[in-house]
Amino acid sequence: MAKRHRKLMNQMNVVPYIDVMLVLLVIFMVTAPMLNPGVVELPSVGKSSQVPIRPLEVIIKASGDYAYVDREKSKATRVIGWGELLAIVTKKQESNPNQPVLISADKSVRYERVMDMMDVLQKMNVERVGLMVTPKE
Repeated sequence: MAKRHRKLMNQMNVVPYIDVMLVLLVIFMVTAPMLNPGVVELPSVGKSSQVPIRPLEVIIKASGDYAYVDREKSKATRVIGWGELLAIVTKKQESNPNQPVLISADKSVRYERVMDMMDVLQKMNVERVGLMVTPKE
């Protein structure tokens, strides 16, 4: 008997891969219309009915004095005492509860004094308190 020599096959059969790919394609084509696309509700921009309120600026000076600037009336700084400052803030909050208050302190003022001012404003139910800073050039 003669020996048969088998030849090595050097080609790859890709038919099973094509079958799997077609099945996946059909699955995706059937399920894609069933998926609900996410709806994104974008905010709309319109004119505000309210005029923006200019903040009341409370200044803590390095000397320990208090001052304030009412930007609605003028840009002039007025040095006042602690009691008068509290009275002004209370009066402003009664007339407009959304009146923002900015705290501006000299860089040599202890942080504790700024925190005390924030604490007093919080006890006075001031909702909008900010810290004013000077940007570096």
